[in-house]
Formats: sequence, C-alpha cells, structure tokens
Amino acid sequence: MVGHPSPPRCLLFSLLLVVPLWNKATCSPGEGRSIWQRPKLNPIIKDQSFLHDTFPSGFLWGSGTSAFQTEGAWSQDGKGASIWDHFTHSSVSSNLTRETANVASDSYNLWKEDIEALEYLGVRSYSFSLSWPRIFPDGNATGEPNAAAVEHYSCLIKSLLEKKIEPIVTLYHSDLPHALQEQYGGWKNGTLVGHFEEYASFCFRTFGSHVRYWLTMHNPYLVAVQGYGTGVHAPGQKLGLTGSLAVAHNLILAHAKAWQTYNTHFRTSQKGKVSIVLGSHWVEPQRGQATAANAALCQQSIEAVLGWFANPIFAEGDYPLSLKMKHGDLMPTFTPEEKLWVQKTADFFALSFGPNNLRLGRNLAHYGQTITPDLRRLLSWIKLEYGSPNVLVAEGGWFSEASVGREDTVAIYLMKSFINQVLQAIKLDGVQVFGYSAWSLVDGFEWNYGYSIRRGLFYIDFNQPNRTRIPKTTAQYYKLVVSDNGFPSDETSIEFKGQFPCKFHWGIADSTLHVHFYPFSPQFTDPHLYSWNLTGDGSLHPVSGVKLQTRPAQCTDYLAIRGHLRLFASTGASHYRFALNWSLILPQGDRSHVNTEALRYYRCVLTELKKLHLDAVVIMYYPTHRTPNLGLPVPLHASGGWLKYSTVKAFQEYAALCYQELGAWVRYWITINEPNRLVDVYSSGTERHQAAHNLLLAHAKAWRLYEREYYSQQQALVSLALHADWAKPANPFLESHTVAAERFLLFELGRFLDPLLGTRYEDKQRKGDYPHEMEAYLEERARVMGLPGSPLPSFTEDEREELKGALSFIALNHFTTRLVSPYPHTQASIREKPSPDHDCLTLSDPTWPSSGLGQALVPWGLRKMLRWVSRRYGRALPVIVTGSGIDDQAPVEDKLRQHYIRSYLQEALKAYHLDAVNLQGFYVWKLQDQHTPQYGLFSSTQHQSQAKASIAVYRKIISHSGFPNNYTMKQCRFSDLQESCSICEWMFKNKSMVVFGGCLLVTAVMLAALVIFVIITKRNERQGRGRQMGKVKRRRRKERAPMCLCPPSAKYLERLTH
Repeated sequence: MVGHPSPPRCLLFSLLLVVPLWNKATCSPGEGRSIWQRPKLNPIIKDQSFLHDTFPSGFLWGSGTSAFQTEGAWSQDGKGASIWDHFTHSSVSSNLTRETANVASDSYNLWKEDIEALEYLGVRSYSFSLSWPRIFPDGNATGEPNAAAVEHYSCLIKSLLEKKIEPIVTLYHSDLPHALQEQYGGWKNGTLVGHFEEYASFCFRTFGSHVRYWLTMHNPYLVAVQGYGTGVHAPGQKLGLTGSLAVAHNLILAHAKAWQTYNTHFRTSQKGKVSIVLGSHWVEPQRGQATAANAALCQQSIEAVLGWFANPIFAEGDYPLSLKMKHGDLMPTFTPEEKLWVQKTADFFALSFGPNNLRLGRNLAHYGQTITPDLRRLLSWIKLEYGSPNVLVAEGGWFSEASVGREDTVAIYLMKSFINQVLQAIKLDGVQVFGYSAWSLVDGFEWNYGYSIRRGLFYIDFNQPNRTRIPKTTAQYYKLVVSDNGFPSDETSIEFKGQFPCKFHWGIADSTLHVHFYPFSPQFTDPHLYSWNLTGDGSLHPVSGVKLQTRPAQCTDYLAIRGHLRLFASTGASHYRFALNWSLILPQGDRSHVNTEALRYYRCVLTELKKLHLDAVVIMYYPTHRTPNLGLPVPLHASGGWLKYSTVKAFQEYAALCYQELGAWVRYWITINEPNRLVDVYSSGTERHQAAHNLLLAHAKAWRLYEREYYSQQQALVSLALHADWAKPANPFLESHTVAAERFLLFELGRFLDPLLGTRYEDKQRKGDYPHEMEAYLEERARVMGLPGSPLPSFTEDEREELKGALSFIALNHFTTRLVSPYPHTQASIREKPSPDHDCLTLSDPTWPSSGLGQALVPWGLRKMLRWVSRRYGRALPVIVTGSGIDDQAPVEDKLRQHYIRSYLQEALKAYHLDAVNLQGFYVWKLQDQHTPQYGLFSSTQHQSQAKASIAVYRKIISHSGFPNNYTMKQCRFSDLQESCSICEWMFKNKSMVVFGGCLLVTAVMLAALVIFVIITKRNERQGRGRQMGKVKRRRRKERAPMCLCPPSAKYLERLTH
C-alpha cells in the first residue's frame, strides 16, 4: 500500500486462496477488452486449473536483481550518489526506518557468489541493472567513465557467458545520478531524455558485443507515480498527477531515443534486442459480472497503468483514449514526429508482475472491481491488445516478511501459481512467452520497505558482515521447476479400472433429520365428520354430535417421510446416514421427560427404509456450532456440557434409550459425529483436552452398553465418526513441516483412535491411551512455556479397559486436503491469538481447484488419508467414508460435484485395490439443499426438490460397483434393485403427470366398468323378459288345450301346415 511502511499480512495470505480461471482465445490487435467477456476457466476440466506440462525447448529460465537494491558499495571505487542514496540518507524519506542500502547484499564485491547462486538454480539467464551513477558519477555520459565500474560489469558479463548464462542488462532501474536530479530536477525535465540517450549509447558501445538482451528501464510507472507523484520513492517529490504525467512522458521519450540509437548504430553488428520492462496489476469486474460496461471499466484500469506506457510504444505512438479523456489538458501530447519514432520501439514485451504494482492497483479498483494476481489473464490481454508479441516475464515473484527467513513457504505456492499461469498462457492461450525471471536472486533493500520484507531466492542476514548467500526453500523449488522444465505429468490423475465389493455401502449422508410432525394425514385419526362450504368460503365445519371410529396412528400419516425417502431411493444408494436430535428426544437431558412423538417419527423413518430394503446409519449426537447449546439438551449444556463427567453418564442413558426404542431397525450406529471438530469451540487448551477426554469416554460407555445388552439380539456395529481431511506438509523441503503434518493427524485422529485401537507400530499394543507422540509433545511444550505439566487428562485403569477395542468400524468424514506448517511463533502471531494445541498452521494451495465456499478439490488426499489410517491401525476393521462432498452453486448441472464424485471414488478404488485398505463404504454429502444450491443432490423444497445431474453420475458408478473394464460384465445382484429404482426416479420427477395419468386411468377403468355393467344388465333384462314370456305361454297352453291321446284330425294338420 502506498505510503505505508509494511505490507499488509492479509494480502500475502489471501493470495493463497486465489485460483485464476480463463479459456483459450484467438486475437487481433486492440481486442484486450474482450477478455473480460470470454468464458472463464472451468477448474474441473483437465489442465484448466493446473497444467501438467513442460515449457518449450530453450525456454529462458532466469533470475534477476537491481543495482541499488543489491550492490551496496555506495561510495566505493569512485561511485557517485544516486537519488536513492540521497533519499535514504536524508530526512526526505520520512516513512523509512532510517535503513540504507550502503552495503545491502554487497553484490558489487560478491558478484562471484551471485553467479554461484545462479549455477545452483540451473538457470540460463541473469537479469541485472547497471548503476548509472557508478559508471558516470555526475550522470554526464559525454565525460570519462568510471574505469572501475566498467571493469566490474565487463567481468560480470564475461563470467556469466563462461557459465553459459545469458546476461539481460537493464540500463536504468530507479537509481538516477543525484547530480542530474540536483541540476535539472530529474525526470520532470525533458533534458534528461538526451542524457539518457548518451548513457545508453555508451553502454551499447561498451558492453553490447556480449549482450543479446537490453532493457532500457524497469517499471517506469513506479518512477513516475511513486518517485514524483506521491513521493514514497526517491527522489521523494510530491508533484501529484501533473508531475507523474510529465515524468512518464519523458521516460517514454528517453526509452524511444535509446531504442532508436541501438536500432540505427548497433543492431546490425551486435544483433541484440531492446525493450522496456512495464509493470501491471490485474483486475476483475464486480462480482464477476462481465457486462460490456464492466469490461470497459476494467480496460480503463489496465490502460491507466500498463497502457499508459505500452500504448505509445507497442501501438500507435500515443496514449490510450481513456487517459486523454480522463486527464484532458493535463495529459502531455506527442508531436506527429514523436509518435512516429516512439511507436514500435520494442523488440519484445518485457513484463513485471509483482507486489509493487498489485499494491498500487488496489487504488485503481473502483466500481466493485477486484485486484487479483492473475498473470495468465494479463499475458492473454497483452496478446489480444498488442498483436501477440514475444514476451519476457522480466520480474515475477512475491515477497515474504523478514521474520520468515529461509522457510518462505507461502512464496513457494505463489511462485508455483505464477509459473503455471505462464505455462497455461503458452500452451492453452498461444501467448509467445520465451522467458521467466524469478525475482529476485538474493535478498536486498526493498525500496520504501527497507529490509522489513524479502524477495530473494537466497537468504542474506544483513546483520552479518559476510553477507552469505543461503538458498531458501523457494530456491530449492525453483531449481526443481527449472530442472524439470515445468511440471511433468501427474500420475495421480491416471484412471484406475476395477470394482468395489458387492457389500460396499453406497450411501448418502445427512445431518440431523428434521422431525416434521406436520403436514400429516388426518384421514383415519380425526373422529369428526365435516360439512364443506356451508358458509360459501370453502371451509370445513365439524358436524356436532357425530363421532367416527378411528384407527391407531400409522407411519403413513407423516407425509414428509415418504416424500423424503422417495428422494433417497431414487439415487440408487443403499445406505442412508442421518442423525437424531438428542435435545428433542430428551429435552431435560435425562429420561424424566421422553419425547415419544419424536421417537415415533424416527421409528417411522427406519421402518419405511426397511420396506424399501435400505439400511440406516444412525448418529446419536450430531454437534452443531449454530446453536448455543452445541446440540446438547439445555440443562446439560448449562451445567458444563462436555467439560463435566455428568454429561458422559447422561449420554450413556440416552444411548440406552436409542438402542431400546430404535435398535431393531438399525444396523450401524455412530455415537458422536466429529468430536474432533466439536472440541475446537472451546477457548483454552485445557478445556479442549477435557472435552475430548469426556467425548471419548461417552463413546466407550455407549459402545460397551451395546456390546453387553443389545448386540446379541440386534447385531449392529457401533463407531464414532471423525473429520479426516488429509494433511500435506506445506513445505516439502523442510523436515519441520513433515513433522507438523504428522502431528496434525495425531491430534485430529490419533487422539480418538489410538485409545480405542492402539497402533500396529508397537510390539505391545498401547490401547486405552493417547498417542505417546502427542503426550510427549504436550509435555515438552508445557516445559518450554513454563507450565506445571501437560494439560492432557489421564485415563484410569478401568477407563482404559473400557476404551480398548470399543470400535466396530472406522468412520471417517473426508472433504479436502490441507497444507500444514508449524505455527509461526512471532510476536505478531502471539498477539493475534494463541496457537492451537497441535501448534500447526493450515494453508491452501492456490493451484488446487476450489468451490464457491473455498473448499479445495484434492482427490488424491482421500487415498493418502485411507492409507495412513490403514497403516497405523491395521486392516482388521472396516473403514467407511461416512461423509464426503463439495458445494456447487449450479442449480441442476452441478459439474463440480460430478467431477468430485468421480475423482474421489477413483481414489477410494485405488486405496481398496492398490493399497489393500479394508474400505467398505462411501457416503456422499448430502441429500438435499436447505435453501440455495450448495451440497445437496436435490434442490431445496422451495425449488421443487429437483434432481441434479450428479445423481446420474453416482447412480452409474453404483450400478457398476465402481469403474469396471467391461461394463457388460456381471454385476452385483444389488444392481438389479438399483435399475428398478430408475422407474421410481422417473415417477418422482414427473409426479404431476403420473397423478394426472393415474386419474385418467382410473376414470377410464370406471367408465369401462360402467359400460360393461350397463350392457350386462340390459342383456340380463332381455333374457329375463324372454324367459318370463315363455313361461306365460306355456302356462296358457296348459290351461286352454285339453290333453288328447288320439291322433290329430286331418283338418288340424292342414291348419298347422298353413
């Protein structure tokens, strides 16, 4: 931040969470503003979040320094004073802590050590600047040069070439001879344009035969704005906008003069290239809204910094129209002749991208814009705006606080992010980047920040006179990247073919199941008879004096249960994990008042699941931080909660009730969900340890109770579920980080699993007690802090016996991976807040794809976690991932979640087959959103419980029991059940149509039945009438015709024949 002596710490750490996103583009000159309206990168698509690939052959890896910041020897061998020497020695620099660069890194005398540092890195180039006042103490290049200075730089260049390191030489990096400032007023005077041309001509003539790459000046924006506008940099002049505009104009003219001089007099013989280093920030529109208006505003922000200098040099020889319109008559103008010889005066585009410009960029972020360290987007903007020039990233890097020393972990990940963004720009966007210079080679004097921050790859202790160069961990990392020429292919992304066992739990996990007593169906439980619409308003009125016979309450009365379970069944999952509400079942914390209606509701859920041939995994206690009572009954929380042993006994009583009332329908019990997260709410270490202690005892008592009284009849398995994110050492080059990551896992998991299971690593299993590594660490920590002893409670012998083996399976909730480092014990960190018990700090890699809520998607972390658990605790017990998921803001096409399910189950399959982990289940978190789209497989009820696309992905994996080689091979019998449920899913999605169709069908059947009934009735009536008439005729014949035994007469026969 301008004018502040120390960089904001939040800026440094917040950058770890930024993941730049963009898509491939074609370009033509002047189309830079279109970049904000192009689709952003999809982090789940291969290579769009982090690209595993190598740089082009011959890529110019390098590092760099500037003369004033590192050379020191401020008055040695006839060197003249620079404006920065005067600035740091005088009272002008009121914001500095009276630090100077008199010795700095002493690179003037230790330049051979700098070359050794370059050799250590394995780079092919070294960007350094010449000191104008060292070569010409009075700034006048027409006079005699300082022979010692010329000899120094000649030796440096020659030695670099002998080591096959390309010198990239900057003529001017902010250290103007103080004599020129005194005589002419510095860069605000146009006379300096001629002086710079003469100085440049001397350098080209003297050193040019050995130099292929020249940079006229480094980041003139900082010179104009910081040096002459705000006065934060030397020469400390506060001339405001007018002064900055005039200085920038002269700097552009000076650069152009130098380029024209080289082009005219030296290019033919020396065959070098000349450019200027321009710095910039990057900006994104308000809340990512890429409207044309927002894109125009972002374009103006970049033009106000980069375009200010780049447009005259790389485009039409004039300032951007937005600047001319904004500043009006204050803006200097180029004559027609100047435009002609200013434009196209660069042979490549040299870019500076670091903290200085990003800090200043925040002052230019208006209209809700966000400054981001997105180097890839900036490189693509340069390609679009200036016609795809060749680009050298002449300064790329970040800073660390001086207290960090050699262990600059955060800088590693920012370096990783920046370099990979360059690789993406080359491979995916077609930007012609030919080199990258990691800034800077060694620690030095950081301008207005003095020595309070560091940017070097090599650490220097400025209190020691020998100024030894010691490689930091960023140097080790950069060396690895240079050696690999980028980031070789990632083996963890290779797809594995195989299947999970047939008894594998395909589950869905939910939190506490909300008890919906209403709506319910009163059809058979209400004894009243009602009349409708008597008053004309459509209301029901009970008929007095009439009572109907009712039947007992049934589970079908709860309309919410069947609808909820229909959602679950349509996913194809076999196991449903949900939690009971302890405070609802036992409001007083004991059995003096039992909520039998709540128990009946849960019982109905379980019985309905059984009818669907689905299994329940039931959590007895699901702690929540959202309520003030942590999910405990109010009286228990008021009396001390988990800090009191009485809560342990109360939980045992509650568990007994659960087993008694619900156990017949439950095959898997989880006593407590994520006790390792619950303890985080307690303020002190002593309270956290006591709460964890009592939670463990509560679980053990509930487990023993089940084993003793219920297992023989119910045959269920009982466990507790732990939050189990993987811990990766943040700095792979430091043993302390490896130790910290292991310690983090022991506090997170070992604290709860070791007392129950012991470990495989000890000859005599140490069940019933905390990890000995944890105990030893806390004892040593207490000793160092002067405390009387470890805050870790002790178990009695009876408690140890109760704990041993009190676990039927290992339940883990896994979501992401965290970078873990030792907690920095600086004065600032101690003042902010006390360190956690494990003494670890967690970070996130900015190159990992992440969700809207910031959850990093790291599939391989699941496999590593499962392997760690299996190695420490053996393979005897089943391991079940009882919760795993990611938020996705997409209402239906939740592509991030689809990728999450596929990739995490891939790693689970690898753990099962390749690592022999006894993995028996995977539960996706969770069934349904509550409000806006987040973790749910279905949208909220307000959004009609719409099925999201990830359900089909999960169903397919379930139906094939994983990822088989041959999808036609015989599957588990359970898959038949899953296929039949597809009808359920279709019916639920189209329930209104199904109801309507059902009504039509019933109506049609009734009409058909009515028609058949009428036809049969009429036929029967006709037949009945016919029979009746026949009877009458026969009766009449009997009455009228006498019986005759004689043969008929001839006349009678004659009548019959007629």
